[in-house]
Amino acid sequence: MKNVFEPGTTEELLSRLDKLRPDLKPAWGKMSAPQMLAHCNVAYEMVYEDRHPKPGALKRYILRLFVKNIVVGEKPYKQGSPTTPAFKVSHDKDFQAEKERLTHYIRKTQALGPAHFEGRDSHSFGPLTAQEWSNMFYKHLDHHLRQFRV
Repeated sequence: MKNVFEPGTTEELLSRLDKLRPDLKPAWGKMSAPQMLAHCNVAYEMVYEDRHPKPGALKRYILRLFVKNIVVGEKPYKQGSPTTPAFKVSHDKDFQAEKERLTHYIRKTQALGPAHFEGRDSHSFGPLTAQEWSNMFYKHLDHHLRQFRV
């Protein structure tokens, strides 16, 4: 799995993002390209902003037991994998605004580097290693960029 803290990976993701157009249709799923960008931004909002309430202790425990390894592991997501309600985007979004936000988050994550993320508490899973953070970010972006064939 590629490492989001490496500049080359950041540039590759941004290059793929630049190929995305608002009118592209997904290979699978129901989201439009602007909705997909907003969906991808949620993962970063949970790290950098206080927009989403954290799950309670019991739900976090269950998420750690049953979901964490799927999200932070090296195995890619399958097409049509289910998403949690906090990540669902059903209304229209501004393509350019969402793309700019995502670009900012990708660059910020790479600039902060692995030391910033090592042992950092995640919204849903508790403390993660820098590698788990990288896997989670890369895997999610790669999945959705492939969804739109970029």
